[in-house]
Amino acid sequence: MRTARFTLDPAFTVGEVDPRLFGSFVEHLGRCVYTGVFEPGHPTADADGIRGDVLALVRELGVTAVRYPGGNFVSGYRWEDSVGPVEDRPRRLDLAWRSTETNRFGLSEFISFLRKTGPQAEPMMALNLGTRGVAEALQLQEYANHPGGTALSDLRAEHGDKDPFGIRLWCLGNEMDGPWQTGHKTAEEYGRLAAETARAMRRIDPGVQLVACGSSGRSMPTFAAWEATVLQETYDLVDHISLHAYYEPLDGDVDSFLASAVDMETFIEDVVATCDHVGARLKSQKKINLSFDEWNVWYMSRAEEQVSALDWPEAPRLLEDSYSVMDAVVLGSLLIALLRHADRVTVACLAQLVNVIAPIMTEPGGPAWRQTTFHPFAQASKYGRGEVLDVRVDSPTYATRKYGEADLLHATAVRSEDGTLTVFAVNRSRTEPLPLDVALNGLGLTSVVEHSVLADADPDARNTLAEPDRVTPRTAEGTALEGGRLTAVLEPLSWNVIRLA
Repeated sequence: MRTARFTLDPAFTVGEVDPRLFGSFVEHLGRCVYTGVFEPGHPTADADGIRGDVLALVRELGVTAVRYPGGNFVSGYRWEDSVGPVEDRPRRLDLAWRSTETNRFGLSEFISFLRKTGPQAEPMMALNLGTRGVAEALQLQEYANHPGGTALSDLRAEHGDKDPFGIRLWCLGNEMDGPWQTGHKTAEEYGRLAAETARAMRRIDPGVQLVACGSSGRSMPTFAAWEATVLQETYDLVDHISLHAYYEPLDGDVDSFLASAVDMETFIEDVVATCDHVGARLKSQKKINLSFDEWNVWYMSRAEEQVSALDWPEAPRLLEDSYSVMDAVVLGSLLIALLRHADRVTVACLAQLVNVIAPIMTEPGGPAWRQTTFHPFAQASKYGRGEVLDVRVDSPTYATRKYGEADLLHATAVRSEDGTLTVFAVNRSRTEPLPLDVALNGLGLTSVVEHSVLADADPDARNTLAEPDRVTPRTAEGTALEGGRLTAVLEPLSWNVIRLA
């Protein structure tokens, strides 16, 4: 196998990593909330019903911004249902997931959960612009954020939350280009509504940070035209535009699945180009950043049948994908793609956090455990803080049905404030180890602190209730740093974290 190579130099950088790049997503969908985050009566639950075992894993995962309460759920969401005494909250039909929402877990409980997670966990609140509009968005903003002395802020205090929630980051709806969305709109209709909502919200708080809905996926027939139309209306009023992408091996095409990040990087670059084109037309110096606020491996082809069979149950077992080593390697590659575009992708949310296509699984009344995909995310969040260096790989390639020739090596590198460096690398070959040679220029690095690898002889190996630690990262041998050159061998189908000092 030919050696894969690249050069690192502190003079060539991409940009600083925004901590929000390691966000996640809690939606009222399946068991993400009920028996996931929230399960009163569980042996580890606190007085507020938050599962302590889940809370500990969320902290270990290193999650920052958490998007809530949807997702498709938000387009039927009545925020008033989710506040006040629990016994007075109404039960509602959730049209998005054909389930019954009890509202036992609501806005106050979500903010309490985040505060228990730690100061790094920031709320990212989605607004219902499907079945509701400007007035309801302003009411929620006042209830959540105004200090006091008005009807809605005083109502929050009456409900037991004297201090404002301090929500800075807001999504102006969800996937409004999708015909599946309750209240689906054309780009012109949505752009106008988003602009009016943004303008009104900024009158309450000029510093509010807003995300406009981009396309629900790069394959949407209106992709790019949607973004251009929406931004024409909202460019000076919003800070981000959203991207959503999910990946799975379709029709047995594993080779293309392993190169999913090729599509993600193209998606990012196309949206950046569209944003900058609109900015140029408007003669604006402002740059719109990207919020990749839904991304993951999701076996979506199984989902539609699951949802259509539901008859309005409470918290059904829905979209509970079990992830393999292969899935974890692809997820790691998607993280690399986000880091490689840290100059413009400043928010990203792994969808979702618990049980629903999630890195954390739970059993009602029982344990919580880490899926294989937990480990790449936790390592990237821990070691991927700092400045991303520009990585241009010279790699052997392989053929894919979707993306043509793809590099076997996918890699990036992040330099922290203390000068230490972390290389994140994926070997996409299913059968062959990949020799790696990295030239280090002007970085002052002298030693390998650790080379962690996630790989397995069985690419279908998984962590389960019966074997929760079947797949974990382990130490790789033989990695060396001598004379300004890093050498290593990346195992077949592997996620690698190489830390240098």
